[in-house]
Amino acid sequence: MINNLPLFAGIVASILHVISGPDHLAAVTPLVIRTNKRAWKIGASWGIGHITGMLLIGILFLSFKEVIPVEAISDYSEQLVGIVLIVVGIWAFYRIFREKSSHQHPHVHTGRSTFVHIHKHDHDLQHATHEHHHDKENDQNIWTALGIGFIHGLAGVAHFLLLMPVLGFESTGESAQYIIGFAIGTLLAMTAYALILANLTKYTKQQHHSLFFKGIQFAGGLFAIIIGVYWLFRGH
Repeated sequence: MINNLPLFAGIVASILHVISGPDHLAAVTPLVIRTNKRAWKIGASWGIGHITGMLLIGILFLSFKEVIPVEAISDYSEQLVGIVLIVVGIWAFYRIFREKSSHQHPHVHTGRSTFVHIHKHDHDLQHATHEHHHDKENDQNIWTALGIGFIHGLAGVAHFLLLMPVLGFESTGESAQYIIGFAIGTLLAMTAYALILANLTKYTKQQHHSLFFKGIQFAGGLFAIIIGVYWLFRGH
């Protein structure tokens, strides 16, 4: 009977790693808030990128640590993560202030008598008109999350320590279980976070709590910037 302990150990280790890192959550928060549908793909894409980056830095560390300056690559990746998070936060602020605060526009009509007519947009029609634009933006957010996750995985040789237990297992099968479990846990944790946040923002939209929704957007952007500044200057 196959021992499943390495699999569960990998799942638990990765979930704790994801939820204990505010930089992980800050990376996807503004993207999830701006995604109209399939927001769970933001979390999943970040997880795939993160695992890929961690495996790559681990392979480089084990195979070429005497030749390639792996630690230098990791340090530069940390700074790059900080810059990316700051950019994501600024982008979130830009989208907040770019959007019109109201969908009502006054029009002055002249004729036999002059009067002001308030024109209100049909939200359903507006959504249909911009559906292609939203789909494109959603796809861009997914690819952005994948790239940020990959860079995040490269950042910090300490990430590799999370995969070190594979060296202590007695068989290749147990080592593979741990790595698979780690990948599953990463995907589960970030996908769950994306779903919860997406449902919260969706609820505020449906209830027409526009001020609260903008507050969530602002908090997400500020969160990303603060964590980005920390990552950019930590260690200096």
